[in-house]
Amino acid sequence: MSTLTEAERPVRRAVPSAPSGPVQPRFTFGKVAVIVGSVLLAIVWLVPLIWAIDTSLKPEAETTRIPITWWPTDATSDAYRSVLDQGSILRWFLNSTIVAVLVTALTLIVSVLAAYGFSRTTFPGRRVLFGLLIAGILVPPQVLIVPLFQEMTSLGLVDTYWGVVLPQVVAPVMVFVLKKFFDGVSRDYEDAARVDGASRWRIVWSVMVPMSRPILVAVGIFTFIGAWNNFLWPFIVTTDPSMMTIPVGLANVQGSYGLRYAQIMASAVLGGLPLLVVFALFQRHVVRGVGDAGIKG
Repeated sequence: MSTLTEAERPVRRAVPSAPSGPVQPRFTFGKVAVIVGSVLLAIVWLVPLIWAIDTSLKPEAETTRIPITWWPTDATSDAYRSVLDQGSILRWFLNSTIVAVLVTALTLIVSVLAAYGFSRTTFPGRRVLFGLLIAGILVPPQVLIVPLFQEMTSLGLVDTYWGVVLPQVVAPVMVFVLKKFFDGVSRDYEDAARVDGASRWRIVWSVMVPMSRPILVAVGIFTFIGAWNNFLWPFIVTTDPSMMTIPVGLANVQGSYGLRYAQIMASAVLGGLPLLVVFALFQRHVVRGVGDAGIKG
């Protein structure tokens, strides 16, 4: 009869004992309240969107019918065809896309460099500059409209893409968020790269940026949405209809279409559709980036 060696003997695994305390219920009052509140808020948010889509699919005569009906009796896409044929919404789409992409790209570049400088370098006046950055978060953008417009006028940038883009590039909030994230990144990665002979510029773009991809995606999406929805500054700096963005163009729709509610709603739906698509595609990255920012900060 052969005997098993120590290595061949079966290992007995410890069976976890059942918790001694009382079993926690799967759904508590707090969890149920949060779920119900979230559903109610989602419904409140969806009702205006559904109403806009519903109105845009109605014949024009039905939009002012009393009593008001939710669903169109004869759904039609005439409002969308009229908007695309008669208006300049395609040009406004192009302008908004160019402006939003440029603002997002430049804001990310400037914010990454500024955040890394505040987080990883020491230079004279660093605390003062960071205090001014925090103060810049508290300054309402409307306060800077007059000097910014005078500056754009003196530079000859009125009715140009750069005139719309450049004043939106500096974003103190984004610099602060990225700085807090960089503060939580271990310096061992930089030390290892520095040992391999990497310069500070190489460390930023080859080490810090890849490690910060989730938060950069979140910052980029929020910046893109803010630039796309910005109304006040493009409204002031553009006087040529061919340079208007979607929000500015939609503000003129009512004056152009009169009381054609179906066309107004169709324009609004078309204007907001790209944001829904972008957020749906990058929702996972946005949630992850926001979560990482909360943990690192």
